[in-house]
Amino acid sequence: MTSPHQPGAAPPPGCPAHAGAPYQQAPADAHAPVKLYGPDFAADPHRIYAQLRQYGALAPVEIAPEVTAMLVTDYRAALDLLNDDTTWSKDSREWMTTVPADTPVMPMLMWRPNVFWTDGPAHVRYRDVIVDSFKLVEPHELRARVHHAADSLIQRFGAHGEVDLIADYARLIPLLMFNNLFGMPDSYSDRLIEAIAGMLDGTSPEEAAAANEAYTNYIMELVGSKKAERGPDLTSWFMDHPNALNDEELIHNIILTMGAGNEPLANLIGNALSRMLSDDRYYHTLSGGALTAHDAINEVLWNDPPLTNYSAHFPVRDVFFHGTWVRKGQLVMVSYAAANSQFDTTSLGTPGSGGGSHLAWAAGPHACPVKRHALLIATTAIERLTAWLSDIELAADPGTLQWRNGAFHRALVALPARFTPITPDQAGATPWHNRDSSPSSSTRSEATSTGRQPASAH
Repeated sequence: MTSPHQPGAAPPPGCPAHAGAPYQQAPADAHAPVKLYGPDFAADPHRIYAQLRQYGALAPVEIAPEVTAMLVTDYRAALDLLNDDTTWSKDSREWMTTVPADTPVMPMLMWRPNVFWTDGPAHVRYRDVIVDSFKLVEPHELRARVHHAADSLIQRFGAHGEVDLIADYARLIPLLMFNNLFGMPDSYSDRLIEAIAGMLDGTSPEEAAAANEAYTNYIMELVGSKKAERGPDLTSWFMDHPNALNDEELIHNIILTMGAGNEPLANLIGNALSRMLSDDRYYHTLSGGALTAHDAINEVLWNDPPLTNYSAHFPVRDVFFHGTWVRKGQLVMVSYAAANSQFDTTSLGTPGSGGGSHLAWAAGPHACPVKRHALLIATTAIERLTAWLSDIELAADPGTLQWRNGAFHRALVALPARFTPITPDQAGATPWHNRDSSPSSSTRSEATSTGRQPASAH
């Protein structure tokens, strides 16, 4: 396997273009890539990012055993990479031959004929299908669909008075939404939920294989049903788009859209709820008004983006990039979290102030094509939950919350909460009926807002 060209190394011999160019001075142990997985990284990734900045704009990392990469931690360097589709390619096929085929990160980095892993005209062709199809989903209709999904989940745990907001809400809302948006009846939702959960949480190769097969079968049934009868849904619009995707392209772009819309969106909802339930700024006090779900989401996108390290790119030639030589075909990823927290405040503003732009949606030609839809879903899901469960509060010390291991995401293991139980036979509107009604906007009363610590913004 090709090892990363470390910062501080000499350029390829005889390269006149970089004669006399300055080089980044790496730490003394530059030969040892820093691990982006394991409990230490999960517990405090920003400490690791501070360590990585000692290398300069790029740093050597290990994203899985025997799999190394260069990680961009500098805001300006990240923008330069993300906006340069001449020097940097998304095609991972050459890189795939240099790493173990069974590496656990392969599913996140494997080439497929979809919008994420293609360049140039092919990328534009796929992206147009996705963008044009999502434009047909009206915001008011999308909001109504979120209300329906949120209400159906709250019905499941509302009478219990307690809930794990990750397993029972944040991770399920996107799956219910995409099952609906792609045109499958609600009766298929549990199949999709079980398949995705098995792929995320399977403890053995057999469980993972079974979950993958279940997911594949779901996708094949989805495509088959829409080939037989079109409907007002994303699958049908993908099929009927003038760019005429073939079956392989159609399936892979549906899988990509569902995958890209599921895990990051679930993490965004979960991380934002964690901030809201851990920080009294988000609830009414005598001295001022409450911050909103939108504020919580914005803080998460700046400080704990749901997808923290990704945007995999591969240079098409040896390149000297922000003080570091990167070899042709080498894996380079962008750390949205590190770049966001490193920016120059004088030119980019302050997180949450409206100045500057965070990189949680990436940037350039491969920026998220449907971020407005994702924001609407996340914001509406949080508002619907806190409206029905007006006194919901964290059922654990914020400092004891655990984060999932992994190089790519920032995701809580669980988010336990408690609230006054609600039932279908109580007076007034409930999630069991009047789905289109708007429960009263919630502000936490002083009696239930004690004992919380401000969420860390790192």
